[in-house]
Amino acid sequence: MARLPILMYHNVSDKESDSDGLTISTQRLEEQFRYLTENDFNSFHLSELEFLTEIPQKSVVLTFDDVTENQLLYAVPLLEKYNLKATFFIPFGYIGKADLWNEGKEKMMSMLELQGLDNRVELGLHSYAHKKYAALSESEMNEDFDKCFRIVEQNGLKVYKALAYPYGNYPKKEPKKSQFKRVLQHNNVKMGLRIGNKINSFPFKDPYEIMRIDVKGNDSLLKFKLKLRFGKLKLF
Repeated sequence: MARLPILMYHNVSDKESDSDGLTISTQRLEEQFRYLTENDFNSFHLSELEFLTEIPQKSVVLTFDDVTENQLLYAVPLLEKYNLKATFFIPFGYIGKADLWNEGKEKMMSMLELQGLDNRVELGLHSYAHKKYAALSESEMNEDFDKCFRIVEQNGLKVYKALAYPYGNYPKKEPKKSQFKRVLQHNNVKMGLRIGNKINSFPFKDPYEIMRIDVKGNDSLLKFKLKLRFGKLKLF
């Protein structure tokens, strides 16, 4: 089985001083993208993986949560510059607003901006209300999906049904865990992404427990290389 690191990013800033947990500077992001390109990594959209059984040895998936406007301003041009693909996950209830589940400081992309993204960016699901799935009932989860799909249909968005769990949260104990997965199947969700901070085996063992590696804004290039190879080490 192949090894597939899936990297998770959030905000991007043009100021190095802003680098922290959820925000990476353009300088550091470009350094990481350059490393991937110069070392012949193949980037994939999640939709491309659905029907594959094999991938090249050096493969990676880049993901960005929340579709903040700073991703459009700073990450998208770098994806184009380094000929990389990425999946951007939309919290549909906040399109054109701000990250109100957080501190509300980051402006979200508008519907027109989402519609105008080129095909190097694939859109995915990040729920409607950005609430923890473990705290929702079955009916509340289905209602959340219904709201997402209604916006997709009304606005002609092309969205692949890969779901990044808000906060990486999902029910981990039975019987709610099985109930949650039945809800995903009922809504035709193809992939569900947690955090986990480990390298996935591919093909995926469980399409609803795909792990992502959290790239921090203050990660050095060395730490990035180690995460890409091993996932998150305890010494980090």
